[in-house]
Amino acid sequence: MRILKKILVGAFVVFILIQFIRPARNISSQLLPSDISNVVPLPDSVKSLLYTACYDCHSNNTHYPWYANLQPMGWLLADHIKDGKAELNFDEFGSYSKRRQLSKLKAIAGSVKDGSMPIASYTWMHRDAKLLAENNASIIDWAVRTRDSLDIKK
Repeated sequence: MRILKKILVGAFVVFILIQFIRPARNISSQLLPSDISNVVPLPDSVKSLLYTACYDCHSNNTHYPWYANLQPMGWLLADHIKDGKAELNFDEFGSYSKRRQLSKLKAIAGSVKDGSMPIASYTWMHRDAKLLAENNASIIDWAVRTRDSLDIKK
């Protein structure tokens, strides 16, 4: 029983100490010239869907939930956001090469179509980010039309 008590006290102390090691926040309030909305036509309805379902992980501005203040959740979120931005950053879309823009638009349509985006662990905690069939269709249609229009402009 003493060993269990020592283990629990030790775990509690470690938990308290790790609360002081916080990752940097992904927060920027400015709209960059390279933001996707400044580069390609983006209907308000699709823009709203992207903000709700995608921008927290795929932009330079994350709206953090309360649990981001608890470590190790904050670390996990920071890592997830870093990976999401490395894959696609809507704020930097205009700085991508034309080929990469075309590739990202194709990937957006494919990921929404196959249901891999937004990821289940995100929609579980952010119910409003769960896309309905008509939302999926709007994003897919926009991504395909935008890709086709950019491809023509080669």
